[in-house]
Amino acid sequence: MSKPKTPRALADNEAKAITKMLRVSPQKLNLVAQTIRGLKAEKALAELEFSHKRIAHDVKKCLQSAIANAENNHSLDIDSLVVAQAYVGKNLILKRMSTRARGRGARIEKLFSQITIVVREAGEAA
Repeated sequence: MSKPKTPRALADNEAKAITKMLRVSPQKLNLVAQTIRGLKAEKALAELEFSHKRIAHDVKKCLQSAIANAENNHSLDIDSLVVAQAYVGKNLILKRMSTRARGRGARIEKLFSQITIVVREAGEAA
């Protein structure tokens, strides 16, 4: 006998995608995530396409992955998808040293982050 299957963490009308190890600070990544929260999926894709932020390309790939998960894994209609959540988390920190005056050193932290995007199938009213 095996264990019972773990229930789905998301609702039946939701799908998500996670991108890890993005080489940008969480603070900068959150600025891009704020621009797409609550938007329809195609409008969010257009917003990321024309953004001047460097990391917007990777966020766009994550959003496209969430849309593909919704279509292929959960049979949701991609025309009625809305970005329900887009949140950012910390990841690895590379610690480096920079030489300073009088034989001292200063720590440089190179931050990595991750983004989670949850898309939801909205009703006909949205």
